[in-house]
Amino acid sequence: MAGLLACPECRLGLEATDRALRCGRGHSFDIAKQGYVSLLTGASTKMTGDTAAMLDARAAFQSEGHFAPIADAVAAAVVGPVGDRAETLLEVGAGTGYYLSTALDAAPQTRGIALDVAKPAARRCARTHPRAAAVLADAWRGLPVRDGVLAGVLSVFAPRNPAEVARVLDAGGRFVVAAPTARHLAELIDPLGMVTVDPDKDRRITEAMSGLFEQVDRVVVEYPMKLDRAAVAQVVGMGPSAHHAEQARDPRLAALPEPMEVTASVMVSTYRPRR
Repeated sequence: MAGLLACPECRLGLEATDRALRCGRGHSFDIAKQGYVSLLTGASTKMTGDTAAMLDARAAFQSEGHFAPIADAVAAAVVGPVGDRAETLLEVGAGTGYYLSTALDAAPQTRGIALDVAKPAARRCARTHPRAAAVLADAWRGLPVRDGVLAGVLSVFAPRNPAEVARVLDAGGRFVVAAPTARHLAELIDPLGMVTVDPDKDRRITEAMSGLFEQVDRVVVEYPMKLDRAAVAQVVGMGPSAHHAEQARDPRLAALPEPMEVTASVMVSTYRPRR
């Protein structure tokens, strides 16, 4: 896996040595005892990523299968072009590594790289799947990956850097972006004061992709979920609302019906690079 990575200082390829990755110019990056490698260099990044508490909430919610249809749709979109070949996938903003792991389970010959800017996420991703490596890096500074070596890149509820994704994908690669629609978790927004989805989000994603990618597929994954109060608290605690308030402890939770029917609604878009 190290052979696919690039030095964030000079862009040369990296090679694995004893507990470190090194490039030909002598830049060295230690592999943490938790199993991830930090390729985050320079001044402190403005990207904060998810906290350990947010990741715990997300992992608990995902483990109950509430977002399994979304994970399956993302896996189908990125794994289809890969087939049975031994290829590599990258998830940007991997968080818990849930979506990458689902894709790797669907393609037994495929390896994965889970990239996130948050140390708690990198630590978690290092133990998420036996065929996945975990990298700490800021995607907005550039992906520490060599040109044209990846078969697929995933971005699920995560930031995107289209220019860098286009650079690291091979000629037949796919970029799969999953983003919430305005209907996603809509039943919880008013009762709990949650952060709303930008109604202009889809247009902004399309504009960011233009010139670099062409869209090859687009599907809305929408279905009802029956959630108890613990699951609702996890939803609040794992998303952007968790940055604004301790809403998982909000007394308004007690006023919600149990179970409560909540809509999951996500647009899964598949792109290929323009060559």
